[in-house]
Amino acid sequence: MSRLANKPIIIPQKTEVSVAGSRVSVKGPLGELSRSFPEFIEIKRGDEGIMVTLAKVTKETKPFVGTAVAHIKNMIKGVNTPYEKKLILEGVGFKADVKGSELVLALGFSHPVTASIPKTLKVTTEKGVVTITGIDKDEVGQFSAKVRGLKEPEPYKGKGFRYIDEVIKRKQGKKTA
Repeated sequence: MSRLANKPIIIPQKTEVSVAGSRVSVKGPLGELSRSFPEFIEIKRGDEGIMVTLAKVTKETKPFVGTAVAHIKNMIKGVNTPYEKKLILEGVGFKADVKGSELVLALGFSHPVTASIPKTLKVTTEKGVVTITGIDKDEVGQFSAKVRGLKEPEPYKGKGFRYIDEVIKRKQGKKTA
């Protein structure tokens, strides 16, 4: 079993956690998140925090305990401090703007590319940096990966979207004689 499941998950102040069967709801200062887990995962709330165990221990169910603990910890952290991802857009003529609930991108194509922003996320743009914030870690990561996938960085000039801490391995290119 997971080492994460041996310790209880501590609930900070100003955070309410309710467990109903296999569904966990977390409410905090920034919002509310809820998630369902498989039936073979037992989630109990005690005095010291939340304990996650398995109802039936098999080879197939063991990995799910650590995943469930990580999801619950991410939910608790997200309702207290928002998650943030930053993407850098590099390239001549490339730009990003937020118009209403859409992210409008000029990525060198003959037409502008639009990506609809989920209602739970906040997206801001400033001089080639797109900042995505939200309380759900999965949703922030999924949307930032979707935006990055619209124009991935190429290895010759580094044009495209890249994460702020991502390093692009550059290639040399053709040599002229």
